Amino acid sequence: MPAGYRVLTILLTLFSCVLMAAEPPPVVTTRALNAHTANHAAMAAYQECSARGFHVAVAVTDRQGRVFSLVRSPLSGPHTIMVSQRKAFTAATYRAATSSMMARKHLARSPGVLLLCRRLPIENGGEFCGAIAVSGAPAEKTPGDVDEACARAGIDAISEEIEFAGQ
Repeated sequence: MPAGYRVLTILLTLFSCVLMAAEPPPVVTTRALNAHTANHAAMAAYQECSARGFHVAVAVTDRQGRVFSLVRSPLSGPHTIMVSQRKAFTAATYRAATSSMMARKHLARSPGVLLLCRRLPIENGGEFCGAIAVSGAPAEKTPGDVDEACARAGIDAISEEIEFAGQ
C-alpha cells in the first residue's frame, strides 16, 4: 500500500474515533433531592415563618414541578396549600426566581403557573434540582418578602448538605 493511502487510512480512522467519541451517552444523569432533604427544607422554611408568628404552607417540588414535600400550619388558610404548590411549580417549570419572571406576564396563561411573588429554585452546584415556595405570610415591605425569606431559610438549611452531595 502506498504511503499516501496509509496516511489517509490513519486519518480516517482517527476522524471516525473522534466522531464516535462525540456521540451523547444513551442515558441522562441528573441530580434530585431525596425525601429527607426535601422535608428538611420544608420544615426549616415552616419553622422560620412560625417563629415570626405566621401560619403558612410550604411546598417543595422536584425538577418537574411535582410536589415532593408539603408542610402547613393547621391554622393556615385553605388557599395557602394550592398557592404554595403553584408557586413552587412555576419556579420548577421555568427554573427561575419570581423576580426574574414578573415582566413575562404572558406566562400567566400557562396551566398551573402562578406569577405571584417570591418563590425560589433549589440548585446544587449550578444544577437545578427542585423548587420551594411559601404562602400565607403577610408582606412587611413588598408583596411576598416574608414568604421569600422563609423559603430562603429552607434552602439555607439544606445548602451545606446538597453542596457536599455534589462533590
